[in-house]
Amino acid sequence: MRVLVTGAAGQLGIDVVRSWAVAGDEVVGLDRAGLDVTDRLDVLRVVGEVKPDVVVNCAAWTAVDACEADPDRAMVANADAVAHLVEACDAVSSRLVHISTDYVFDGTLDRPYREDDTPNPRSVYGRSKLAGERAALELGERAVVVRTSWVCGVHGSNMVKTVLRLAAERPELAFVDDQIGHPTFTQDLAPLLRRMFERGMQGVVHATNQGAVSWFEFAREVVAAAGRDPAMVRPIATSDLQPPRPAPRPANSVLENRLLVSAGIPLLRHHREALVE
Repeated sequence: MRVLVTGAAGQLGIDVVRSWAVAGDEVVGLDRAGLDVTDRLDVLRVVGEVKPDVVVNCAAWTAVDACEADPDRAMVANADAVAHLVEACDAVSSRLVHISTDYVFDGTLDRPYREDDTPNPRSVYGRSKLAGERAALELGERAVVVRTSWVCGVHGSNMVKTVLRLAAERPELAFVDDQIGHPTFTQDLAPLLRRMFERGMQGVVHATNQGAVSWFEFAREVVAAAGRDPAMVRPIATSDLQPPRPAPRPANSVLENRLLVSAGIPLLRHHREALVE
């Protein structure tokens, strides 16, 4: 199988390229220098040349607060770019695996979010990603939109690396205890995407590691896994953050992996196992 991975230099893209290649696929992984997904003609040219069986779109602008300050750029990167990929995939009859986010929800439900719950993003980032989802679904049964959350991995920037850096610099850390979600690790998510593709899943699917925690609880787990005293992390409320974050965050980011269960695909392990590993 020939696979084109966009955003191949990002933390998820790197693991998608590695794990799909190990599985025996012919993988073409392109970073922004190799393929600028915001450039329609570049997308049409590259996809037309590669003629992949599937495009795995890991390219996105995920700087949530920066998106809040530049909504036009966010829409170009996270929505218009997906429309370009859909057009290109349609031209060569490719399938599309598109990565989306928990930020398409407002976070006000008192239960985990299911795939059929109505999105209501509160941030520019969330709105741009929802627009990207809708663009991807224009490809019909040849597209699967994979919503995930709190992504971490060995490569790139993420909360695990931030906590480790801060723990080495400060005697005390403070993280919010009123935002909950599922930390998801790229070394687990990347091969799951392939299993979903092989199973022919389509539409919107939630895929995360298991184990819901607050950012405060997760920071304590990171500190403990690094051999430090988790008591160095104290809880604070989002409203007490100084300076306040420009973009609103959903208080409840927990995604129920309902369709994976229905499809008989084993859920990803507890995030704590992946964290320690």
